[in-house]
Amino acid sequence: MKQDSSTISWNNMSEEWCKLVENPNPNDPGYFIMSYTLERLGDVSGMKILDLGCGEGRYSRELAHRGAEVTAVDCAEFSIKCAKEKTQEKGLDILYLIRNSNDLYGIENDYFDLVLCSMMLMDCEDLDGTVKEAVRVLKPSGTLFASVLHPCFTGGSIWREGEGLDRRVVVGDYFNPAVYEEPLHRGNMPVIWRHRTLEEYVKTFVKNGLTIVDLNEPRPTDEQAKISVGIAWLQKIPLFLFWELKK
Repeated sequence: MKQDSSTISWNNMSEEWCKLVENPNPNDPGYFIMSYTLERLGDVSGMKILDLGCGEGRYSRELAHRGAEVTAVDCAEFSIKCAKEKTQEKGLDILYLIRNSNDLYGIENDYFDLVLCSMMLMDCEDLDGTVKEAVRVLKPSGTLFASVLHPCFTGGSIWREGEGLDRRVVVGDYFNPAVYEEPLHRGNMPVIWRHRTLEEYVKTFVKNGLTIVDLNEPRPTDEQAKISVGIAWLQKIPLFLFWELKK
């Protein structure tokens, strides 16, 4: 394992992360983006899927439950331990590996039909190396799905003012990449965050041979907006950016 800043940070707080997501909370935007992602992936039965940056494995378990052959990778040892335990409880078959996202050793070239990078590209220190490895293990014409915090509305010098539906996004500095530390929502342990521009993401995808097939800014339905004010606010200003890319 390469002990870069992201790997160290997520290993330090992975136990807290696993506790925070132990009980699904429909008010949490993280569950909104998970629901959205699974809908976009569609029928995955029989597909070979890599869940890159799998955390405690909630995507991996759902994909396996839907009939996919899943390999799940994360740099945090405790998260993988937690994921394995929950997978055994569900009676599912998932291969878990502890790896840096930019060094997927032991995984052969052109193996997966689909690579999922859910809410992790903004966390990894080596974005180019991570995308390069994802492309390497993806079959020709395979699909990479990636979601990140929307770089136009989140970041080290981009913040919220006000309360409820009247909150506003204030942008202090968009163009200068920022690395900063703060706890997760409802958490206490600081974790490293990285603000990257939209331009940097796109140039990295193109450099590594990916074609952008679709791009979405996930927006809740009116029914989903009834869940909480936090979810309803996403009908006004997006929190997430979601790519579909082809090798």
